[in-house]
Amino acid sequence: KTLNPQWREQFDFHLYEERGGIIDITVWDKDAGKKDDFIGRCQVDLSNLSREHTHKLEIPLEEGEGCLVLLVTLTASAAVTISDLSVTSLEDQNEREEILKRYSLMAMFHNMKDVGFLQVKVIRAEALMAADVTGKDSFRKSDPFCVVELNNDRLLTHTVYKNLNPEWNKVFTFNVKDIHSVLEVTVYDEDRDRSADFLGKVAIPLLSV
Repeated sequence: KTLNPQWREQFDFHLYEERGGIIDITVWDKDAGKKDDFIGRCQVDLSNLSREHTHKLEIPLEEGEGCLVLLVTLTASAAVTISDLSVTSLEDQNEREEILKRYSLMAMFHNMKDVGFLQVKVIRAEALMAADVTGKDSFRKSDPFCVVELNNDRLLTHTVYKNLNPEWNKVFTFNVKDIHSVLEVTVYDEDRDRSADFLGKVAIPLLSV
């Protein structure tokens, strides 16, 4: 019930290309019991922003009214990674030795916020719900992608189009700062012209691993 909302939320995105990238942002009006209404969209071109500096941006919303106020900082980080299943750090003997040294008893007080790391292999999904109906024969399909979240770290797989049994074969590595955190894995159906459709979710407390 406001036209001047303040969210004050922080999101961490991890880039793997030196060229930067473009962040797409859409704003929606939440309607209980029916479809949310589209309010506007904007883009942030990261290639135009200098590194190691916080930029305050006021970006007008396209296809709507008003503007979005953002604080954007580009900074170096090696805490979170994504790779193909064929390239896994835990299977490298030298990497395993470095990890054991990093989290040994001798080093436990070096950084109290660094309590370990978590590696998640997202292999595939099976028998997903069909979110789209296309064609004369009412062919039911989904275009699924998977989102893996730990605290403020959020990583995505690629989208597998027209498939209810997708294979992603991706490895996600997260820095663990709180052993009481919960790993959340969510599957969505990609829709190019609107927000993604929810297909399912699992939540795994780290204490249970």
